[in-house]
Amino acid sequence: MRLEQILALKFLGFSLDEIRVYLNAPPQGLEEALRQQWAMACERRDRLDIVIQAIEEAGRLLQADGSDWGPITKVIRAIQMEQNTDWQKKYFTEDQLRTIEELGTESYSHEARENLASLHPNEWTEEDQKRVDERYDALHAGVRRLVAEGGDPGSPEAQSLAEQQISLLHEFTRGGPEVIAGLGNWWANYEALPEAQRPFPPPLSDDEAAFLEKAKTIYNRARTGQGGA
Repeated sequence: MRLEQILALKFLGFSLDEIRVYLNAPPQGLEEALRQQWAMACERRDRLDIVIQAIEEAGRLLQADGSDWGPITKVIRAIQMEQNTDWQKKYFTEDQLRTIEELGTESYSHEARENLASLHPNEWTEEDQKRVDERYDALHAGVRRLVAEGGDPGSPEAQSLAEQQISLLHEFTRGGPEVIAGLGNWWANYEALPEAQRPFPPPLSDDEAAFLEKAKTIYNRARTGQGGA
């Protein structure tokens, strides 16, 4: 009976670690997990339906004009979209992804979202996220070390960290005022959430964040002074 339960849950898409928890949990816990799994399966089905429709349309159009590569391109883009949306579920739960989406809707104006789409027209992949995360991890590790050592935000190392964060932010916003305002709104809305509802923990403590902000202020003032000279 135990093996049948394990195989049934495995078939439904649960990992072995999840199965271990649910088999020892009250029925209500498994019921909620099944509802979440059902919602995820429906979402995957919807995305697969898009791919299937794109393939069928490409077949019809190719029969009419075999030299037209437009349908093939559309199929590829549909499949890429399918591949590039699942990776986030490796790192966030459905509730966390929903909160992130709600934060984006609340924080960015329609114009800001359009600007973001034009600034970053390609699908954001797991590889893209890993590259950015590595740079932010190095930045945050440097800030934590300097704060622990009682460092000076005006020191050369702190100024280098400030420059790194300003560069990372500019790569995202490209200096667009609507996008910059939306990003500020996003973090303000994030901080307004109760800790238990935040989709991920803050990357820096209050002291560490204040240190980095002070370093950025010094950096910006120095640049402004050089520009004026």
